[in-house]
Amino acid sequence: MAVLSQGVGYGVVVGFGALFTLLMLGITWLLKRYLHEVQTSEMFMTAKRSVKTGLIASAIVSSWTWAATLLVSTEVAYRYGVSGPLWYASGAVVQVLLFSVLAIELKRRAPNAHTCLEVIRARYGRSTHIVYLVFSLVTNIIVTAMLLLGGSAVVSYLTGMHVIAACFLLPVGVIIYTLFGGIKATFLSDYTHTVAILIVILYVVFTVYVSSSQIGSIERMYDLLTIASINNPIEDNAEGSLLTMSSVQALIFGIINIVGNFGTVFVDNAYWQRAIAAHPMYAVKAYLIGGLAWYAIPFTLATTMGLTGRALGIELTDAEVTAGLVLPDACVALLGSSGAWIALLLVFLAVTSASSAELIAVSSIFTYDIFRAYIKPDASDQLVIRFSHLSVLTFGILMGVLATLLNLTGINLGYLYKLMGVVISSAVIPITLTLLWSKQNRMAATIAPIFGFTAAIITWLTTTHGLYGEITVDTTNQNMPMMAGNLVALFSPLLVTVPLSLWKPDNFTFDATRNIEIIEEETTPEPAAIQKEEDVEAEQAQMRKSARFAKYTSVILALCLFVLWPLPMFGSQYVFSLPFFRGWVIVSIIWVFYSTFAVGLFPLWEARKDAVIVFRAIWQDLRGRRQLADLPTKVTVQGITSVPENADGVVFEDKKI
Repeated sequence: MAVLSQGVGYGVVVGFGALFTLLMLGITWLLKRYLHEVQTSEMFMTAKRSVKTGLIASAIVSSWTWAATLLVSTEVAYRYGVSGPLWYASGAVVQVLLFSVLAIELKRRAPNAHTCLEVIRARYGRSTHIVYLVFSLVTNIIVTAMLLLGGSAVVSYLTGMHVIAACFLLPVGVIIYTLFGGIKATFLSDYTHTVAILIVILYVVFTVYVSSSQIGSIERMYDLLTIASINNPIEDNAEGSLLTMSSVQALIFGIINIVGNFGTVFVDNAYWQRAIAAHPMYAVKAYLIGGLAWYAIPFTLATTMGLTGRALGIELTDAEVTAGLVLPDACVALLGSSGAWIALLLVFLAVTSASSAELIAVSSIFTYDIFRAYIKPDASDQLVIRFSHLSVLTFGILMGVLATLLNLTGINLGYLYKLMGVVISSAVIPITLTLLWSKQNRMAATIAPIFGFTAAIITWLTTTHGLYGEITVDTTNQNMPMMAGNLVALFSPLLVTVPLSLWKPDNFTFDATRNIEIIEEETTPEPAAIQKEEDVEAEQAQMRKSARFAKYTSVILALCLFVLWPLPMFGSQYVFSLPFFRGWVIVSIIWVFYSTFAVGLFPLWEARKDAVIVFRAIWQDLRGRRQLADLPTKVTVQGITSVPENADGVVFEDKKI
């Protein structure tokens, strides 16, 4: 199609990448100069475990907004109608909500952990640790591959830019600011990207339903979808309509979606890192708020643009739909070259923000679970930082190589999205039970994921051969084999871990995980704060209360979003009336506004005191009134006491913010 020139493609990928890099480097410099954030290994990887609700929530939204979030959700809306976006959003939000339980349990039972794999190693030892190390790295590789496959395909499709060039250039800016700023820089990048995506979605939605000459109203959209359903009825949908939740294929996709995404949340260290970086008071709220805020992105965008593709009569081959090209085509059909710019910007933001999360997640695994675990256990703080930087750079380059190889094999985004659960979801239940069940023993934890993976691959391929008579990329990509493989991957480990653990229960006390140590900083240590015993007990009581709240709330929300809302509508065979469709669209728009407030405005409110400090200091700098004598002040911000690097030998004045 190449609506835009190659120059535009390179300009967006390189130019926008450089712009965001400079922005993040500037913010990192401001934090160091005015809030005295020294880049130790703990700050680089964990942000000193002090980040508040809003920033963690926006980071969760950004990490979960892949290229697939935009492209696959729009694809299933185009394929199945209104049911597709709901099954995509509901099937992928449940995991984030339920992960809030693991987030607070991690805080309770391994407060100093840097990765989830450190917990595995502390509880079960080396052999089990290596098994989960492989599963975790494979998860990061699959997620990264999907990001770059989807992003490079759209960039190449819209601009004619060579797909391999896109694979290598998309991560460049991300690598640079992650190298300098660590996880805090990724959080700030996540925030800016998430806000930009939500603003673009609001613009697109109001264009479709208010100002577009081709659609321009909810009523017009309804009429066009009704005509499209008559002219091209959807197989297995009630009355062949695009305006119904009664879609068999959409339901099957929803099952594949929920199973596969358990693996990419529970086994992806990026989500564990966000839990680690969160302050214990805010971890549960951050995951619940972030999950509900994320829901609006696939639900609203896909409902709008996937249905726009059908309403405007856009015709695509199955291969083009699977490659994720519905969104760019719908944007172009709606807005011409401006629509191509919008699609390009959306995909660029999604790819780069999620890539930063994967980079820092893989870096932490290389650093703490390979380098410090097996190569140099006594590595100093500075050596750990240097190795972390090397890991970011290495994996960033390998990302481009991997995406290039997959492009050459013909494996596309849609195929990999449905396959991911088959490959990685067998580790979900054993990892969950590691924190939640004291009886799971080492043998069970080691064997269960391997058994589940083997059973899932066998089920997937035998189902494919039994239904279609041959095993090819096309037949293995069909919904029924994928659903069978995904279900076996998630649930079959129960057949191993429960009997083995009950036969010889572990009765683990979690003392070993609580004793995981942080890396001492190579600076003059501050006097340790003496925490009273009653304060420790009060904090533990608060976390126990948060854990109970997380369990009840996440389960209720998950049931509402994946069961109580869609399933009765699926069974009703109801085709939307105009008033019902109008309400459906209005709810989706309201949800975007909620998300904008939750992860756009709320983080700014939480950071207001820090912002005042920074802007006041900048103003004093500009007026030449910020003296050296003003610098040696211990500033405590969000529970972290920071000391200026050039303040040695000075008597400090404590200042709490």
